Amino acid sequence: MKFGIVAFPSKKLQDLANTYRKRYDSHYSKITPHITLKEAFEADELEIQNISKEIASIAENCAPLKINASRISSFFPTTNVIFFRIEPTEQLKNLHQELQSRINIGKPRHVFIPHITIAQDLTETEHDDIFGQLRMIGVNEQETIDRIHLLYQLEDGSWTTYETYRLTGDEK
Repeated sequence: MKFGIVAFPSKKLQDLANTYRKRYDSHYSKITPHITLKEAFEADELEIQNISKEIASIAENCAPLKINASRISSFFPTTNVIFFRIEPTEQLKNLHQELQSRINIGKPRHVFIPHITIAQDLTETEHDDIFGQLRMIGVNEQETIDRIHLLYQLEDGSWTTYETYRLTGDEK
């Protein structure tokens, strides 16, 4: 089974992302706007029980995440993906590293760049046109996320929550 670990932003930020995603993101119907904390990985039922315990332990020691969606950016020329850039705070980087090291399944394919995808699977022309428009509009949202989620992928390719973990640690 395929799993992943994400943080969902507030409904307000999700609604803002979805105004673009419904037009420009081919995965709009498959998953809610999110910040990927650990890329998709394969695990069986026994492995996922242990992984879930590890995530719970990490969440107990992690304070709620303070995020800032500061601008609209792109992964071009690597891919034609447009996203809300989430400022990479020490807290976010540490959480990502902790998840990577303690749940050592699946090597990351990309450098960790916290973001919320708003457009993907675009042609180069579409990307250039849409990216230019969205950069002028911009984004500037700050909020706190108090939980992370272990998701699994269904047969139709959509993702759903397997378990939710509250971030209950103290701020450092």
